[in-house]
Amino acid sequence: MPASYLKSLKNLEKRLNYNFRDINLLVEALTHTSFSNEAPNEYIPHNERLEFLGDAVLGLAVVEELYRAKEGMKESEMAKLKAFLVSKSVLARVAKDIKLGRYLRLGKGEDASGGRQKENILADAMEAVFGAVFLDSNYEKAKDVISRLMRKRLDSTIRTGHAHDYKTELQELTQQLHGSLPEYRTIKEEGQEHNKEFTVAVYVNGKRLGRGKGKSKKEAQMKAARGALRKLKGTSH
Repeated sequence: MPASYLKSLKNLEKRLNYNFRDINLLVEALTHTSFSNEAPNEYIPHNERLEFLGDAVLGLAVVEELYRAKEGMKESEMAKLKAFLVSKSVLARVAKDIKLGRYLRLGKGEDASGGRQKENILADAMEAVFGAVFLDSNYEKAKDVISRLMRKRLDSTIRTGHAHDYKTELQELTQQLHGSLPEYRTIKEEGQEHNKEFTVAVYVNGKRLGRGKGKSKKEAQMKAARGALRKLKGTSH
């Protein structure tokens, strides 16, 4: 294994805020099956087993966060929020936050086809990294890494109860389709200070695509983004 690659993993460890005792666990977590398949005569462990383990560790850590965050949260609500937080789309965004794609070991064909940006590959590798941290240390250390990397999404999901991040999805779609970001404008505020209702519109390239109402600006923005997504997806199809 090239020394330059091992050296580059120090940067990833800084992003994780965790230093591996056994760096081979991290390497395995970053190794896609396509990389192993290109060397059939050589045993190169890939990350599927660590992904399976990491999925379980992640699930426990997220459920513990949900359980402790809000007393009396119903099991059905916890299940809905957990399903969102451990979803491929959320994990892929967490992976992109720490630029995990640049450290992946991919086969030449997978690399050439944009594998470093593929949602499934990134999400699976992120779970594998969580599994690697668990094996290298213990559950508490793995939970610390998970909680730190997912803090904003955990807090936002618990606070709003939304099991889908429409704003982030809209931002990614508008960048892909138009190379621009959506703009949110508060067009109305009604009610007393302690019981206000906000109306927000979202614009893309100056054109209004969605409108939403909510008890907070964020809730109204989320609803506006959901409406805009419906229109944009209909157009793109």
